[in-house]
Amino acid sequence: MENEICSLGERLKEWSYLHLPRIILIIIGAWILIRIIKAVGKRILLLTSEEERAEKGERVKRAETLVKILNNTVTVFIAIIATFMILKELGMDIGPLLAGAGILGLAIGFGAQSLVKDFFSGFFILLEDQYRVGDVIKIGEHTGLVEKIKLRTTVIRDLEGTVHTIPNGEIKEVSNLTYGWSRVVLDIGITYKEDIDRVMNIIKDVGKKLREEKNYKEMMIEDPIVLGVDDLAESKIIIKIIAKTQPLKQWDVARELRRRIKYAFDQEGIETPFPHRVIITKEK
Repeated sequence: MENEICSLGERLKEWSYLHLPRIILIIIGAWILIRIIKAVGKRILLLTSEEERAEKGERVKRAETLVKILNNTVTVFIAIIATFMILKELGMDIGPLLAGAGILGLAIGFGAQSLVKDFFSGFFILLEDQYRVGDVIKIGEHTGLVEKIKLRTTVIRDLEGTVHTIPNGEIKEVSNLTYGWSRVVLDIGITYKEDIDRVMNIIKDVGKKLREEKNYKEMMIEDPIVLGVDDLAESKIIIKIIAKTQPLKQWDVARELRRRIKYAFDQEGIETPFPHRVIITKEK
């Protein structure tokens, strides 16, 4: 009995000298590789942000999205490889495990076609640069800010703070509201008695002065453009205005533009329309 214990101890000691350092090296090597990948990702983001002076520029958002996907994918891949190497050092035959993994992969592929579809769709979303983290997009009935793009799902948060997780395979059509640049589109109503040309000149002046201010000059790519009369409605004339802005800044510019147009109309005595009805009575 003592001989068996001694023999077992010797074998364990021999195994420890031979395999334990390798296992430790595998773990350390995997950890170092993951750290290197993350460091490279941070360096890419740093270089991109230095080149892109605009807030949340297009290249910055794309880099952030791709770096996150790269970090997650490489981390999982390294972890799997390290696990198989450790199992081999523990004396396990990993050949059947690899074969079983292949068969399991085929079974999963046939049994979870929607999951595979999600991954392929996510890959092409990233490859084609359809949208990035930080963009505002519309998918079906949901509109919101893209918080995460994964190979399987896209996560967006709407204006009310609700988070929507959408499988990439279910995305048939996506509208990107902030790709490259955004646009303000305003419909301003005036009464039929107003001088249309005078009103349009006032609106142009308001837009020009707004863009001359430092804060809004950075948001606006060009002066607002008054397209002209867009509709002769039931009780008002509608004048359409557009303005090109930096991504995500169209709502800030639109709110301030509306406020200033209202003040300008009040100062110039321009009446804004409201629903009214004329009632004619007949005496019997």
